[in-house]
Formats: sequence, structure tokens, C-alpha cells
Amino acid sequence: MGTCLYDSRAPKWVWIAGVACAMLPDVDVIGFDLGVPYGDFWGHRGVTHSVFFAALSAVAVLAISSFWRSKEVHRFRLWLYLFLATTSHGVLDAMTNGGLGVAFFPPFSNKRYFLPSRPIRVSPIGLAPFFTTRGAAVLQSEILWIWLLAAGLIAAAVTIRRIAPAAKS
Repeated sequence: MGTCLYDSRAPKWVWIAGVACAMLPDVDVIGFDLGVPYGDFWGHRGVTHSVFFAALSAVAVLAISSFWRSKEVHRFRLWLYLFLATTSHGVLDAMTNGGLGVAFFPPFSNKRYFLPSRPIRVSPIGLAPFFTTRGAAVLQSEILWIWLLAAGLIAAAVTIRRIAPAAKS
């Protein structure tokens, strides 16, 4: 997503903020250790995977970034990038074949959703399960359905960016 909104001249902190926002929704896993049930508002794939949380997170990071923000980083574009990065996490989770679904609309509704197509294998929670046959299958699924598609999006954005200046002249 970042390559659709920024080119390689964007400050490194913009890319780091996008990565952090994309990972942020899984902060809810601390609820497992605190005894929060999976399907609760504060449970896994609950409020932290919502559109509301993505919008608030983007605003918070935007506010924090004002300390080091450079003039070439447009505020709305940065907010949009951070919002989309955070929202993408829940969308990808809704494409997995396991769990209880994703609560996209808290605090208004805690109803959980999956997307109609669910080709991504659900990831195990914790580090050790990744070093198993199941972990390898999850990695293969993510390479196919996330990484290859992301690489295609990056290639398309870079190609369009290169063609667009040539079309103007």
C-alpha cells in the first residue's frame, strides 16, 4: 500500500510507521495471558481489528509523527496510509480459514465477520508452532496469498509511477 502512496524518497519513518500500524491490531494477544475470552470485545480479533481502531491509530501516529514530520509528507496522505495499513490486518485475518472472524465495527457492534473467500491458512499463535509442519503450510499460504499479491501491487505501482511522467511529456 505504501508504494501506491509514496515513492522511495519518502522518509524511512513513514515506512516504519506503516509496518507498525499493520502489526498493531495483534496487540490484543496480550488478552490471552490476562484471561480475556477470544470472542470478547477486547478479545483476539476484536476492537483492535476494527475500522474505528484503525482510524484512531492513524490519528495517534499522525500526532506523534508531528515531532519529526518533514514538509514533503502530506498529513492526509499519511493518515490514509496508516489507516489502510492498520485496516489491512483485519481484512487479511478475515480471509483466513480459522478463528471466530473479525469484529470490524466495534464499538458499535462486536459481530464477527469473515470474507466470502478464505484462502489463507490461519496462523498459529506463539513462536514455537511456526517451526512445525503446520507452520510451514501457513507460511506457504501467506507467500501465495499475501506476499506474491503484494509484490504484484508494488510492481504495478512502480510501473504506473514510471509510465505516468512519460505520458505527461
